[in-house]
Amino acid sequence: MKKLLPLLFPLLLAVSATTVQADDDVRLDEANRLMQEGKIQSFDSLNEKALKARAGEITDSELEQEHGRYVYKVEVRYAQGADWDLELDASNGEILQNRQDD
Repeated sequence: MKKLLPLLFPLLLAVSATTVQADDDVRLDEANRLMQEGKIQSFDSLNEKALKARAGEITDSELEQEHGRYVYKVEVRYAQGADWDLELDASNGEILQNRQDD
C-alpha cells in the first residue's frame, strides 16, 4: 500500500484539477451583472435569436464561460419532437452551433 499511494496521488490531483476546470457554469447573479455591464446580451434577446435559427420550444438553457468568452447554450424541441442544441456567443448573439441532439 505504501508503494501504491505515491502513484495514486498524482492521478487524484490530475482528476481534481480537471474537475475544477470543467466547472464553468455562470451563476445567475454573475450573469445579471454581465448584462448590466453590457458584456452579454439579455436572455430574452438570446432566446429570440435562438428561436429564429431553430423554431420550437426552449426546454433548457445555461450560460457558460468557455475559452475566454461567454457561451449561451439552448436546447430547443422542434415541433416534430426532435431536440436541437444551439450555442450562441452571449456577447453578440452569433450562432456558434446549431445541431440536432443525438
